[in-house]
Amino acid sequence: MKAHKPIKEIMTTDLVTVYPETKVSKIKLMFDAHDFHHIPVVEKGGLLTGIISKEDFFKLSYVLSLNTSGHTYSKMEYDNLSAKDIMTKYPLSLDPDDTTGLAADIFLANKFHALPIIEDNKLVGMVTTHDLLKYSFNSNTVSKEETETF
Repeated sequence: MKAHKPIKEIMTTDLVTVYPETKVSKIKLMFDAHDFHHIPVVEKGGLLTGIISKEDFFKLSYVLSLNTSGHTYSKMEYDNLSAKDIMTKYPLSLDPDDTTGLAADIFLANKFHALPIIEDNKLVGMVTTHDLLKYSFNSNTVSKEETETF
């Protein structure tokens, strides 16, 4: 992997986002319907205010299962809670010109799996550990050391 490649060349730009007021019941449907693991939370105009991971949602579901008597009560809670209640507020983000190496270092040091990409204070993309793996293993670049035989 070329660690100096800009994130903008591998980031996902076709994002599904929610507003802080989006109900948790709708977020559950979004996670059920799609294969992604993170949903950025944005204000109108694309200003990033948070991120929700599937793990955040599963933790909420687990806590509700411990504190409630059944499915009906959990459903009521999903209808009353909003994205702003379960999101990670103001997550660490990168600039589109930051490198894949920097993203990899952040993922390794913090055990994150997704980083929002912000340009001019607006969400423009997301890079995930999956994006980095795909880039690394689909790269057609082979270093000189890998091609030399002795």
